[in-house]
Amino acid sequence: MNSMAQTAPTPLPRVIWLLLLGVFVNRFGGFVTVFLVLYLTHIGYTPIQAGIAVSVYGIGSLGAAYGGGQLADQLGRKDTIVLSMFSSAAAMLALSQARALWLIVVLTGLAGLTTEMYRPTVSALLTDLVPAERRVTTFALYRLAVNLGFAAGPAIAGFLASRSFFLLFLGDACTSLFFGAVSLLFLPHGVRSQRQQEPPGEFRRSVLADRAFLLFLLASVSLTFIYFQNQTTFALQVQSFGYSPAVYGTLISVNGLVIILLELPLSTLTRRLPTRPTIAFGMLLSAAGFALTSIAATIPLLALTVTIWTLGEIVESPVAAAYVANLAPAHLRGRYQGVYSLVWGIGLITAPLLGTTIFAWNHQALWLLCGVLGLLGALLMLLSGAIRPLHSLP
Repeated sequence: MNSMAQTAPTPLPRVIWLLLLGVFVNRFGGFVTVFLVLYLTHIGYTPIQAGIAVSVYGIGSLGAAYGGGQLADQLGRKDTIVLSMFSSAAAMLALSQARALWLIVVLTGLAGLTTEMYRPTVSALLTDLVPAERRVTTFALYRLAVNLGFAAGPAIAGFLASRSFFLLFLGDACTSLFFGAVSLLFLPHGVRSQRQQEPPGEFRRSVLADRAFLLFLLASVSLTFIYFQNQTTFALQVQSFGYSPAVYGTLISVNGLVIILLELPLSTLTRRLPTRPTIAFGMLLSAAGFALTSIAATIPLLALTVTIWTLGEIVESPVAAAYVANLAPAHLRGRYQGVYSLVWGIGLITAPLLGTTIFAWNHQALWLLCGVLGLLGALLMLLSGAIRPLHSLP
């Protein structure tokens, strides 16, 4: 009996549940990024112009990845989240009033910078608060909070968008303010580095010397290009069949619903499997789901493709997040997560810009490219297993 008591997992700290609550509410209200392409085409811009604007959001997210990781380590996790959320609310409200394309582009970039800054910070704070053996499960809970919001958010956003797109911007701003208030009142600062105790260039040398990690990042670039089609060309594909924004929002909600139902049970399995092959398999599933979009013309078939690429996301994402967390030294966690977020920022740039361009030329070619890139990413991930890791792995 005593032995069983000793092996039973300890409850997660209360602050983690507060953090997850803030993430859930913020993600529930993350209406604008999902519907930005449809909003911009609604007010008269072409799909390619809309794709350019969304790509600039990705450029802003690159700054968020670097700046968020840097601030997380040196300013503190709490203050960085507060800064991100309050400034994001202001950027979204300003964007709702812009009509000139140049101003929309500038404000979209600012929205990307402010809205995405919290991501490496939250990942670093979760890593601070839980031991290595519980990180896959904790990151699965984090993603559960994200996707609980994502399951309901787009469906409600589609309903709101059919009445007024401004309501999307207002709801996004209000939920960001809520997360910022939770962070300000309840979250700890987390681990901070002392720059004077850190050898100059340590972080850069650490990352560049880790060839296995660099291959992982390169594989992730392929994955992010595929994944972010769900916010751009997938919306256009659904629209091309004559379906309403509400149908698109409902299909995207399938992603969140599947994650809610399956991610935690599957994470109990994937956390026991070899890290790199598991990530590679998830990449293949994601690629297959998007590639099959080329032959899906009905709502049930479109929902099936969403389910397939969601299963890939479920397999890959928690393991990949724990992989990065376990690689990073404690005083560099924010910046390691920032580099990983930087990769997602690259996807936010390339997916809308190149995706909409290829989609305008040939719908089928885009979805075939997604399949090829997924296969390439999986091969790079498996190749990284032949390289001895610089840091310890789970």
